Amino acid sequence: MPYFPVLAGLFVAVLMISQVTAVKPVQIGIVFTGADLVFPLAYVLGDVITEIYGFARSRIVIWTGLFANVLMSAAVWLVGLLPGEPEWVTGGGQEAWNLLLGLAPRIAIASLLAYLVGEFVNSYILARLKVAMEGRHLWLRTIGSSLVGQGVDTLIFFPVAYAGAWPWPLILKIMAVAYVMKVSVEVFVTPLTYAVVTFIKRRTGIDVYDRHTRFNPFRIALLESDERGGGV
Repeated sequence: MPYFPVLAGLFVAVLMISQVTAVKPVQIGIVFTGADLVFPLAYVLGDVITEIYGFARSRIVIWTGLFANVLMSAAVWLVGLLPGEPEWVTGGGQEAWNLLLGLAPRIAIASLLAYLVGEFVNSYILARLKVAMEGRHLWLRTIGSSLVGQGVDTLIFFPVAYAGAWPWPLILKIMAVAYVMKVSVEVFVTPLTYAVVTFIKRRTGIDVYDRHTRFNPFRIALLESDERGGGV
């Protein structure tokens, strides 16, 4: 079974679902958005892809996710500009559309920039740690890389999206809540990450070590890494 396309497809799907679920604030003791529960799964899938297939393939998936999100944002923006059918508009259709899909350009840019930098940092650290630890301590590598990647993502998104619009004490508070939520999801699903990685490695024999990989995020190449137990 071609596991790589399945993982890549799920990765892109999680990113696009996160865009929609981000518009609903949820309050369960603390306030967070639906995306705070969904988006961390992108880091989990990114960890799985990097761990098994290496940084080179993860790099392609990250760029694919970015282009898919840009395409979705552009399509939603363009359709939103088109005049709606009069009865649909008067019935509240346009207002509902704007509420759910009318993402402000500044927030869209902040989201895409934070995602791109955070995912590459996460993938880079995981790949480097795998070589340094000779493939041991997967739990430490996935959680450690996500701690940094999610931190970078959070530090970029909230200031770019809300600086000047929200008071800084509020921004910092929401940043802290979002970061803890994202990392908590990563820790919670670590046993599942172990199970998926172990299953795919045994079924495919693929286990890439990025000993000779060029970590330039703008380089597109697949065959750069050492492997154990099989070929890509």
